[in-house]
Amino acid sequence: MTKRKFGLTMSLVLAAGTILGACGGGKGDEEKSQGDGKKNDDQFTVAMVTDVGGVDDKSFNQSAWEGLQEFGKENDLKRGTDGFDYIQSKSDADYKTNLNTAVRNKFDLVYGIGYKLKPAIEEVAKQRKNSHFAIVDDVIKGQDNVASITFKEHEGSFLVGVAAGLTTKTNKIGFVGGTDSDLINKFAAGFQAGVKAVNPKATVKIEYAGAFDKADKGQQMASAMYGSGVDIIYHAAGATGNGVFTEAKNEKQKNPEKDIWVIGVDRDQADEGKVTVNGKEENVTLTSMVKRVDIAVKDLATKAKEGNFPGGELLEYGLEDNAVSIAPTQDNLSDEVKKAVQEWTEKIKKGEVDVPVKPEK
Repeated sequence: MTKRKFGLTMSLVLAAGTILGACGGGKGDEEKSQGDGKKNDDQFTVAMVTDVGGVDDKSFNQSAWEGLQEFGKENDLKRGTDGFDYIQSKSDADYKTNLNTAVRNKFDLVYGIGYKLKPAIEEVAKQRKNSHFAIVDDVIKGQDNVASITFKEHEGSFLVGVAAGLTTKTNKIGFVGGTDSDLINKFAAGFQAGVKAVNPKATVKIEYAGAFDKADKGQQMASAMYGSGVDIIYHAAGATGNGVFTEAKNEKQKNPEKDIWVIGVDRDQADEGKVTVNGKEENVTLTSMVKRVDIAVKDLATKAKEGNFPGGELLEYGLEDNAVSIAPTQDNLSDEVKKAVQEWTEKIKKGEVDVPVKPEK
C-alpha cells in the first residue's frame, strides 16, 4: 500500500466550515436508501453507510454527511440514488447489508464511516471488485478498490489537552471514550500528553463506555466523574458523548457557581453546551477537537469523480492539513490558553513534539 498526504487549501477549509447542520432528523430519513438503481451513466454518485451512532450523532457521522452534502451541492447533485445519499445502520449486523444495498443502487463510491465497518467492507469489496469503497478511520490493505482515510487525532487532542490543563481548577480531568480501541486511544493519549505538558500536577481519568450510541451511559459516567471532583471531561464517544453534555448542563443548573466543562469532538460542539441558568444563557463547552471528516470525505469524492480514485492507498490528514485542530469557537478560553495552544500547534507542525498514540497507564 502506498501512502499519500493531501494538503488542503484554506479556501476548502473555509468553504467546508460554512456547511449547515445535517438533515435527516425524521424517521423516514433514517430508513435505507431505496430505488431501482437506475441513473444517468455520466453522473457520478456517492453514498455513505453510517455506524450505529447515526447520521445525526452531532459528531463523526454527521460531519461525514455534511461533507457529502457539500460535495452534492457543488456538483449540482440531488439526494437519492442518482446523486448522493446515506444509509443508516441501527446495529453492527446492518453493515454488510447496507453496503450491498449501496452497491445494488449502483453508487460509484461507497463510504463506510467508522472503523467498525472494516470487516464488512473487506468482505463486500472482495465480492464487488468493480465497485469503489472508502473506509474512514481504519486501514484496509491489499484491496485496490478500497481507499483508506485516517487522521492524526492525537495531534488535535494534544491541543485540547493543553486547554484543559491550563483551565482546570481541581487538577482532576476526565476522558470518556466510546471503546477501548487503537483509534480512541489516540484521542486519549494525545489529550493526556497535552494536559501533562502544561500541568504536570493534573491527573487524567480515562474511561470507556463500550459503545458510541449510549447517551445514558455517557451521562452516568460523567455524573460519577464530576461527583469525584473532575471539572473538565473530554469525550471521544460519538452519540454517547451527548450524555456527557447533558450531565454537565444538569450540574451547571444545580450549582451555577461551579466551573463544569466539556470538550467536544469531531465537530465544533459549542451548540451542544448551551444551557439556561437562572434565566441567563451559559455554555459548558470549553472547546472542541475538530476532526474534519467532512473535508476528507469531500476531498476523496472529488478525486474519485475526476477519475483519480486512490484505490489501495492511505490518505492521512493531520494538523498540517488543517484537518485536525481546536475549534474556532473559543469564547470560554482565556487569552493565555489561546496563546499557549497556538505555540504548541507550531511546535507540533515543526516536529518538535512527538505526540504519543497510546496513553500512559
